[in-house]
Amino acid sequence: MIEALRTHNTGDTTDTTALTDAADLSTTLAQPPAPAAPSTPDLSGLDLAAVEAAVRQAAADEIMPRFRQLAAEDVVEKNGPHDLVTTADRRAEDHLTAALTALLPGSRVVGEEAVHADPTVLDALHGDALVWIVDPVDGTRQFVHGDPGFATLVALAYRGEVLASWTYAPALGQMAVARRGAGAHLNGERLTAGHPAPGAALEVATSHPDFTTDDQKRVLAALQAPGVAPRPCGSAGLEYLHIAQGRLDATAFSWENCWDHAAGLLLVHEAGGASGTVAGEPFRIEGGNALPFTAARDAATARRILGLLGRF
Repeated sequence: MIEALRTHNTGDTTDTTALTDAADLSTTLAQPPAPAAPSTPDLSGLDLAAVEAAVRQAAADEIMPRFRQLAAEDVVEKNGPHDLVTTADRRAEDHLTAALTALLPGSRVVGEEAVHADPTVLDALHGDALVWIVDPVDGTRQFVHGDPGFATLVALAYRGEVLASWTYAPALGQMAVARRGAGAHLNGERLTAGHPAPGAALEVATSHPDFTTDDQKRVLAALQAPGVAPRPCGSAGLEYLHIAQGRLDATAFSWENCWDHAAGLLLVHEAGGASGTVAGEPFRIEGGNALPFTAARDAATARRILGLLGRF
C-alpha cells in the first residue's frame, strides 16, 4: 500500500492533486504478506481479538452503564460549553490504558483525557515505542444528550504509521476493525467505500460550527457550491465509518487531534478511500498539518473537495 499516515515530513512539495490513495485491496489480500522491515516491530504475538475484547469490555464496564444515566456531577466543561468530559470518558480511558499496555508491554498510550491533563503525553508519538491512540468517547456531546451516535476509538501506531484501528459504537452494536494492508471490516463484513453516484450532490460532513473559528467557517463555506451538500459532523469516528460504508462521500475537518482521526483514516484507506490536506500532503497524526483536510470515498472526490477548499 501507498504509505498514507506518517508523522514525519518528507520534504516533498506537491499541489492539491497529490493525494494519499489506497492500493487495490483485492490485489493486496491476494498476495502473501511482505516481510517486515527491520525497523517495524514484530506484532505476531499481539492478539488482535484480545484488543477488540478490551475495547468492548471498557465500553461495557464504564460507558454503557452511564449512557442516559449521567448525574450532573458526571459532566464537566473542559474548554467551553460545547467541549465536555464525563466520568465515562475518564474511567473508560483509564480502563483502556491498563488493558492495552498489558496486551503490549512497553507500549505507550496517547489518550484524549491524558493529553488534556498533560500535553507532554503527545511526545510519545515521536518516540520509538508502539503507541495506542485512544478516544474513549468520541462524540461526548451526543453521549451526554442520550444520542447513540458516539464511539470508542483506538488506533495502534508506530513512528507515525497507523497499523490497526478499532471503531466501536456500543449503543449501535457496531465494531469496525482495520489492519494496515488487510482491509476494513464492520461486524466481520468487508467494507468497501465505492464511488459517489454520477451526477449526485456530494454529501460532505464538515467541522461543526460550534467548534470552528470565524476564519475556519469562511474556508469551509467554499463547500457551499453546486453539486456539494455540506452538513455539520457528528462523531468524527462515525463519519469516517460512514465513508468506509459508502454512506457519506467525504469529510472536511479543520482540527487535527490524533485521537479523533487516526482510527478513522486507516478505516477509510483500507476500505479503498483517499485523504489529503490542502497542502497536498498526507495527514500526519503528530500534527502540524495544513488545514482543513479531507477523507473521501475515492481520490477524485478528495481532489474535488480540496480544490474547492484551496481556492479560498
